[in-house]
Amino acid sequence: MNMKYNKLILGFSLLLLGYSCSKAQSNDAHLTLPQGFKATIVANDLGRARHIAVTPEGDMYVKLNRLKDGKGIVYLQDTNHDGIFEKQTSFGDYSGTGIYLKNGYLYASSDNSVYRYKLNAQNQVIHPDQPEKIIEGLINRRQHESKSIVLDNAGYIYVNIGAYSNSCQEKDRQNESMGIPGCPLLDSAGGIWRFNADKLNQTYGDGIRYATGFRNVVGLDWNQQDNSLYVMQHGRDQLTMFPKYYDNEKSAQLPAETMYKVVEGTNGGWPYSYYDQFQHKKILSPEYGGDSEKEYKGKADDPIMAFPAHMAPNGLLFYTGNQFPEKYKNGAFIAFHGSWNRAPLPQEGYYVVFVPFKDGKPTGDWEVFANGFAGVSQVSSSRDAEHRPCGLAQGPDGSLYVSDDSKGTIYKISYQK
Repeated sequence: MNMKYNKLILGFSLLLLGYSCSKAQSNDAHLTLPQGFKATIVANDLGRARHIAVTPEGDMYVKLNRLKDGKGIVYLQDTNHDGIFEKQTSFGDYSGTGIYLKNGYLYASSDNSVYRYKLNAQNQVIHPDQPEKIIEGLINRRQHESKSIVLDNAGYIYVNIGAYSNSCQEKDRQNESMGIPGCPLLDSAGGIWRFNADKLNQTYGDGIRYATGFRNVVGLDWNQQDNSLYVMQHGRDQLTMFPKYYDNEKSAQLPAETMYKVVEGTNGGWPYSYYDQFQHKKILSPEYGGDSEKEYKGKADDPIMAFPAHMAPNGLLFYTGNQFPEKYKNGAFIAFHGSWNRAPLPQEGYYVVFVPFKDGKPTGDWEVFANGFAGVSQVSSSRDAEHRPCGLAQGPDGSLYVSDDSKGTIYKISYQK
């Protein structure tokens, strides 16, 4: 009997050990990172997790692109301090992308409005069922509808209002359809609008069109080092609509995804031009008379950095922490959501990259920082990717958080000397 009892205890112990190892392994993110870094999964199955914001206490707010159980914001807490967000509270009856913490408020956006919630001393929302609407009536035509947001240090909030078109054609995404002269979409979309952060029920008339000519900006951040706005633009699609100038392979590699420093009046050039990262110049769009080589001579600003085409930059974060090595200080992390339209080439992106910065300017080439989110070595279709990076946030200890809007996973990337 003792032998049977001992075997039972041994079997139970092995079962517990197996469960413990399995649990520990499930928190291992299995990402490819530079030496000294590690990644863990700190939350899972949240829904379509888009942008994220971390409080000074280490809690996290997650904006969902689709409602889950009728709610669009998830509040995560690590109450037992084991590094995992085991407590979840949801609120907000609207979906969307943008979320931001500033001056005692949580700001969050739907696809046509921006709200704010008053926070208590622990940066917890006081009345989750009573948000204040600060901006309403923004254009939402079910294309590039995400309203990403960021605040500056002077009481303003900046909102991306994406163009509800690929290239402002008379017939959107139709072969050889020409561009609409003067592109009237730019009056209310295709740019960055600035509003007061503390005024309720604002509309277009209360804000200003701070920058124009941006097809769609999902990733944006305020650089504290030079007190300026920086954005990542999604480049246009389907140059093959003009087969005289673009074959499938050429269209798969053009145009560049681009980073801009944005000041009042900046013009990204859309829809009249795009940036060719191989020719290193702005090219006149075929919808407006271009032939893939003709340089654009109109008003448009150059990007400060160009990346490969169609990788969908959805998150931008300037790192101000002290945990990572010195090379990362004040540099930019960018979450590339991943492409869907690079055939016949493999799809690209699905990783987080790093760009070194100093005094508001890149000081070197971009490099892949965190890879392996997709879970496969080569992505033929975006459906092949298990996870897709979207939002970025910095923790109070200097760790980097990455959201995934495919499976609703939150990753924490830390550095150990």
